[in-house]
Amino acid sequence: MIAVDTNILVYAHRADSPWHTPAARVVASLANGAAPWAIPWPCVHEFLAVVTHPRIFAPPTPLARACDQVDAWFESPTVTLLGESPSYWDTFRALALSGKVAGPMVHDGRVAALCLNHGVAELWSADRDFGRFAGLATRNPLVDSR
Repeated sequence: MIAVDTNILVYAHRADSPWHTPAARVVASLANGAAPWAIPWPCVHEFLAVVTHPRIFAPPTPLARACDQVDAWFESPTVTLLGESPSYWDTFRALALSGKVAGPMVHDGRVAALCLNHGVAELWSADRDFGRFAGLATRNPLVDSR
């Protein structure tokens, strides 16, 4: 199963992103495909925070439109939402300590732990910081898609 990080979702949503076309293409291929794919819940929350932020985008995406976008992704019959399970803390703790996580990296550690707990084969992200988490394969699907 492939999981999608916040930045890919933001690029797919925001037409003013230089990565919009390839990101929209890869997210649509997942949403319309037959294979299971996933979005970690923290990435949903971060997506909403980023696209509606007036200091990040001018104009920001109205919250109702951003929620409609999330609803559209959730309509995919093959999407799974990744949340914490009883074993989450042990996975997160081990990743945080081994990855020397601090400050904002806690969010990435949370996403990595969710992916590992749910058997994600690969996390699609434009963020290279996930390389610090052993056992989580990551790929930037936009590099070859642009």
